[in-house]
Amino acid sequence: MENFMFEVVTDTAINLPLKSKMIREVVVPRTYETKTGALFKARALQYCLEDDVNILRDDDWIVHLDEETLLSVNSVCGILNFCEDGKHDFGQGVITYANGEIVNWVTTLSDSFRVADDMGKLRFQFSIFHKPLFGWKGSYVVTRAGAEKAVTFDHGPAGSIAEDCFFSMIAYRDNYTFEFIEGEMHEKSPFNFWDFLQQRKRWLQGIYLTAHASQIPLKNKIFLILSLYAWATMPFTSLQIFLCPLFPLPRCFIIDFLVAYVGAVNLYMYIFGVVKSFSHKCRNNSWHLLLYIAGALFTIPFNICIENVAVLLGMFGNKYKFYVVNKDKRTVQHPITSSPSDTPIVELV
Repeated sequence: MENFMFEVVTDTAINLPLKSKMIREVVVPRTYETKTGALFKARALQYCLEDDVNILRDDDWIVHLDEETLLSVNSVCGILNFCEDGKHDFGQGVITYANGEIVNWVTTLSDSFRVADDMGKLRFQFSIFHKPLFGWKGSYVVTRAGAEKAVTFDHGPAGSIAEDCFFSMIAYRDNYTFEFIEGEMHEKSPFNFWDFLQQRKRWLQGIYLTAHASQIPLKNKIFLILSLYAWATMPFTSLQIFLCPLFPLPRCFIIDFLVAYVGAVNLYMYIFGVVKSFSHKCRNNSWHLLLYIAGALFTIPFNICIENVAVLLGMFGNKYKFYVVNKDKRTVQHPITSSPSDTPIVELV
């Protein structure tokens, strides 16, 4: 590969040593405003698409990465295959969280569920339907530049909390197609429980704003709405642990089967996610893998508590705040709560 460059987008200049034409730093002016008043990361990404800033042709490809995302050889091969195929304008692949140094074992093992979610829901919707039925994530996003400019990130404050999900729904509405990209990238889970909670809360609030946005027709967001309210009603479903023994109801085989099936699938997703994430650490000792699986299963009560608290805070709190998860070990003692673009956004173009 020769025809590529790294573009770092940030609100605060980091003064990269620009000794190569393959590196470009884009600093978003503090005076910049989008047409609809987009905020945070959406504002920064929209600035890159402005005619006097954008240097890309419509048939160029953009790979969106978060500041800590690491490419793998497999992901680069998958991206090249996706771009060479050229049938779809948008693509996304799997992100794992257990490569390299693990800062917080509890949050990392908890995120093994997300890996299985990528390999299941994300892969299924893109490989079979080529549509973001349940949305997508904001990292490891591959877009055709012309399509990204047409969809834009300029969707007002409501489209600025989960700008990735909102973007995918607008693209779905406008009949763009998606594909799953083979090969995983590597990221880190939040370093502390507070960041882990705030991350989940922001996702819930951003998806809530997307699901209730008037710009998106119901037919495009119906599965997202169902997914959202399955999540938002989690405090009620969690109470069954205590209510069922206290107030037993007549047995119904169908309901019992469905509840057991959902529970079994969730357990399987933790196990599958651990195998996918930690296999490289256990090539010579399968007992270690079993310990990782056991550890992930022991994090389930923690995950349930965090998700319930996130739902309560997210549904009844201010839905227009953007909490930035700090993944810089040097400053992890001081959580960032200001502008998300203070953390650079990296684009591989």
